[in-house]
Amino acid sequence: MIGVIVTFRDDSDLDRAVVAKIAEEARGMFEGMPGLRSKVFTIDQSGAQARNFYVWDSEEAARGFFSDALVERVTGLYGVRPTVEFVDVLELVDNANASV
Repeated sequence: MIGVIVTFRDDSDLDRAVVAKIAEEARGMFEGMPGLRSKVFTIDQSGAQARNFYVWDSEEAARGFFSDALVERVTGLYGVRPTVEFVDVLELVDNANASV
């Protein structure tokens, strides 16, 4: 598994309502996406940065998704160019799918 951390940082603060609307409108695109285990949309309490976390089944799937065209598209949505970090997922705890 591989994780991807996408960070949008804006010193003049991101508009929380705009970030929430982006997340709401984009959610459906990610539901059931092949190779994607999970995605989380976030914004910090100060509004200075939004961070999206992805967990992918493979590095190939992750890197295939994060094309230059995608980075340009989300730059337009958020109004700031993101940093994209790839990290190895060593273990994943998913309590939502844990049996009782």
